[in-house]
Amino acid sequence: MLTKSSPDKASGLLNGQQLELPSGAEGIHIMEKLIEMICSTYKLGEDYYGNILVAVTEAVNNAIYHGNKANPGKKVHVGFKTNTTSVSFSVRDEGSGFDFNNLPDPTDPVNIEKPSGRGIFLMKHLADDVQFSDGGSCVSISFNILPVGNN
Repeated sequence: MLTKSSPDKASGLLNGQQLELPSGAEGIHIMEKLIEMICSTYKLGEDYYGNILVAVTEAVNNAIYHGNKANPGKKVHVGFKTNTTSVSFSVRDEGSGFDFNNLPDPTDPVNIEKPSGRGIFLMKHLADDVQFSDGGSCVSISFNILPVGNN
């Protein structure tokens, strides 16, 4: 069960809201601040905060740089929902998508030295559920949350 430190702020400003982020580094910075606010509002512990921060900012980074190609005319659309047992984010770019079923394994020795290619791997290992839709231009990321006092 989630509790909120500020019910008016959380239910009116965060839960169920959509946000448009610019396709640039500032979009990632905005998302980092939003995650900090959500984790504080819902009193999510450091373990949740770290996993959410890395997984969701990786999704936003992918949307900005791979989906939207850092085109300042395109936006990244982020949604946030919560209930008593989970916190979920959706991240959608305005790009053409990608084949999310055919990704190289970043742990394969031929890929270990590559400077990119770990974002989706991290998302899948840090979140409880990761689902792609719209041909790969949208990702939904969910985290199961234990009742407050048990996390």
